[in-house]
Amino acid sequence: MPAFSPDQLTEFQRLVSHYPEGKQKSALLPVLHLAQNSFGGWLSAETMDYVADLLQIQPIEVYEVATFYSMYNLKPVGRYMFEVCQTGPCMINGSDDILAYIGEQLNIRPGETTADGMFTLKTVECLGACGYAPMMQMGKTYREHLTKEKVDAIIAECRANAATNN
Repeated sequence: MPAFSPDQLTEFQRLVSHYPEGKQKSALLPVLHLAQNSFGGWLSAETMDYVADLLQIQPIEVYEVATFYSMYNLKPVGRYMFEVCQTGPCMINGSDDILAYIGEQLNIRPGETTADGMFTLKTVECLGACGYAPMMQMGKTYREHLTKEKVDAIIAECRANAATNN
């Protein structure tokens, strides 16, 4: 069973302290982020059970939240996650073509990770950057006005970064 380190437990306690006594469930979103970051970038059933136990809530309450939001990963993900927006403005501007192109270049479909563990491709709902469509999120950055050429450059940049950071 997963367990937070002493430093992570201190952070957990800090997060929970922002909410009134008896309302620790309110800390669920940031605690899930802490857990995901602490345990390999995804939330296993065991990790979600651990979070439920720490917050003194039912496991189903954690599962409901973790499965609702696309920011939580329920299976292992690659080093680089391409989260392609699929909402109306992005679709009108070609996100379906970009999604298909990324899939062809990496030989994966949405929800899959490359065999080398480098890339995961995900579809997500609105990322709030409709004026920059089609776009995707990579970690904390947006990649906007995507074209096939830009996708090729992004993939090459990720591979180059991985090569220099290993």
